[in-house]
Amino acid sequence: MPASSDLISNKPARLALTATERRASVTLAGLFATRMLGLFLLLPVFAVAATSLEGGQDPARVGLALGIYGLTQAFMQIPFGMVSDRLGRRPVVLFGLTLFLAGSIICALSDDIFWVTIGRAIQGSGAISAAVTAWLADATRPEVRTRAMAMIGASIGLSFAFSLVLAPVMVGWAGLSGLFWLIAALGMGALLIAAFVVPTAPMAPKPAVPVKATTVLGHSGLLRLNFGVFCLHLTQVALFVVIPPLLVSLGGMTANTLWYAYLPVLFVSFLFMVPIIFVTEKRRAHAHTLRLSVLGLVLVGVGFALSTQHWWALLGCLTAFFVMFNVLEALQPSLVSRIAPPDLKGLALGVYNTSQALGLFLGGAVGGWLLQTTGSVSVFWALAAISAAWLAVTWRLTVPDATQTATTAPPPATL
Repeated sequence: MPASSDLISNKPARLALTATERRASVTLAGLFATRMLGLFLLLPVFAVAATSLEGGQDPARVGLALGIYGLTQAFMQIPFGMVSDRLGRRPVVLFGLTLFLAGSIICALSDDIFWVTIGRAIQGSGAISAAVTAWLADATRPEVRTRAMAMIGASIGLSFAFSLVLAPVMVGWAGLSGLFWLIAALGMGALLIAAFVVPTAPMAPKPAVPVKATTVLGHSGLLRLNFGVFCLHLTQVALFVVIPPLLVSLGGMTANTLWYAYLPVLFVSFLFMVPIIFVTEKRRAHAHTLRLSVLGLVLVGVGFALSTQHWWALLGCLTAFFVMFNVLEALQPSLVSRIAPPDLKGLALGVYNTSQALGLFLGGAVGGWLLQTTGSVSVFWALAAISAAWLAVTWRLTVPDATQTATTAPPPATL
């Protein structure tokens, strides 16, 4: 009979991130969070603060300025991802961050909603999300990649939450122009991280028999996730075309005091979000949690529609929305990395991020148009309907177990 120590040694070891994988995951998540914070800082206050701009009293023009970032992102995500496959991840990410910085400076120097819209379009043209997530895929083994991808998803949720507190304070101290200068500084910080901190990772070798792109474009699971991220970011941006003015009118607040409402909402939402993620990972209930979170968004949309005259009820719905948003933002990218064919993760992430960007654009445009033509209640009912459609599409999503993913590791990332 073998010794008990031999039996123990024959058990599969729990996989852990190597030092280099951990460094790549943390630094790329930090780069992503810094970049996304520069985007999210506008959402909590722009609909109110934009009234100081020439033409900023028109809700449709404000919604367009807020959402056009997503339109240019949608056009550029797949081209940037494809070029990164040929030229490498770092040069493409640096070029994209340079465009983001240039657009931020244009916005900071503008006092007209037209030029802010132009600056936002240039910001969005630096579409690096697919290249960054592909960089992380290059730097990690398939066995631990889902965990690393979840770090980026969580960093997005954290940056959005942090923006809810920082943006009103910054607008109150330095105005909308000062907020754009802060966004430019964050873009520069992300550029420095990409240039000097993130470790280099050799890209995976090309397969002998290339896998057809239609494998990704027609994959039912990926299509469901792409539709989901489109709906999530459409509802997020549309919501923040409506919510800040409602908080101001119902609570007697101003743009620079909105953080009084956002801070407790943020704190409570994270208290609920953390155990949900923990239980999901422990029980491997990713698809189940996804469906329940989307159902929660349907109920939140209905709650918003019934709360437009009640400040405390509005805050309660906002808290529930953040719980669902943060869970979904951490969960969905990891599911894409698990479902996508190993040889086409870059393409899958490019399509996923294009869907996200389209949601960002249409959220601003649709939210602004509905608010101007039919009022805030119609925006909330529209959000509930969109989430209901998402729930119907997501209901049959199946997620392979992590043990079913490819186990061939790429070459280790180098420092």
